[in-house]
Amino acid sequence: MRSVALLSLFPALLAGPAAAAGFSDCVEALRNASLRAGVSRAIVAQALAINAPDEKVLRLSQVQPEFKFAIWDYLAFLVDERRVGDGRAMMARYDRVLRAAEQRFGVDRHVIAAVWGVESDYGRDAGDNFLPHALATLACAGGGRTRFWRSELMAALTLVQRGDLRLDKLYGSWAGAFGQTQFMPTTYQRLAIDFDGDGRRDLVNSVADSLGSTANFLRRAGWRPGEPWMLEVRVPQGYAGPTGRRNKASLAAWARRGVVRADGRPLTGNAQAGLLLPAGPRGPGFLVFRNFDAIYAYNTAESYGIAISHLADRLAGHPRLHTPWPTDDPGLSRDEQRRLQELLAAKGYDVGKIDGKIGQQTRAAIAEAEKRLGWPPTGRPGQKIYRALGGR
Repeated sequence: MRSVALLSLFPALLAGPAAAAGFSDCVEALRNASLRAGVSRAIVAQALAINAPDEKVLRLSQVQPEFKFAIWDYLAFLVDERRVGDGRAMMARYDRVLRAAEQRFGVDRHVIAAVWGVESDYGRDAGDNFLPHALATLACAGGGRTRFWRSELMAALTLVQRGDLRLDKLYGSWAGAFGQTQFMPTTYQRLAIDFDGDGRRDLVNSVADSLGSTANFLRRAGWRPGEPWMLEVRVPQGYAGPTGRRNKASLAAWARRGVVRADGRPLTGNAQAGLLLPAGPRGPGFLVFRNFDAIYAYNTAESYGIAISHLADRLAGHPRLHTPWPTDDPGLSRDEQRRLQELLAAKGYDVGKIDGKIGQQTRAAIAEAEKRLGWPPTGRPGQKIYRALGGR
């Protein structure tokens, strides 16, 4: 479905033959730039055989999301029991590789595995967009950051030219991140490593290269071996003190402000940490250390850093969060999201593909179901609508 906002942002798409000519001219310029960069004519011809923008990429890049995830929704599907169980199994399977990466780069193997799990579900879901077409669309369809998208496209084709990757394996997200741990092409050029010793840096097919490269990224981002990354805490009732990832103080200083570990034990020591309260003082609190900042550099969102850190803790055998989220309608795991789609479809709602991924069609179906129940139509996949439709 194409929105008015999308069309207004890309007027060239409505201009018929003239717009098509403009897009073709831009792609031809990309072809010429790729040849000048040393990419072979055969690779360029195959990679940039595109005559019109990829509308799916445009839609994903420009349509503003109608729903902002609450932190409890975000963690419910990113750190569900299936991802924890699968992660422990994959860590056992690739124990040698993970320990080698940990030893070489000093990055805790549970954190490396957590990034792998969140970014691609341990290599199972790395994206299905053909990167040259996605990046050419972004560079040529009239949006912003043209230079950025051009540089990412050049980097991607250069990786194919040098033999790290095959062109037919160059699939990933609409924005160009790809591989088992989702590197952008320029990041791939700078930080990917050959960790399996076969002479190529292959983050698509090689688990060893993917895990080693992720460890290399985190170490370069400032990871400090042997130090913590996140600690769940509780703040005193009515806490109105300092917060923020960058507003660091010693654990002893936080103790003087009334902050305690989630299980009630006191904080001690001089380790420096900032306090995050993503759901306010009534929800779980987190003291985050310098290593959390390295995780944050991977995808600059504090919610992402919390998800990686908590999944790493779970993979290491730690329990779920002690403090419940301040909501009467918690989020759904991926299995519950899929079940919700099945329940909606059984009642005649169009949810699109039943895959456990909540997209616009599923949200619209939830909103319709909420209306029939006499509820405000939020379209949010939570426990209340799940149970109301028969989920258990």
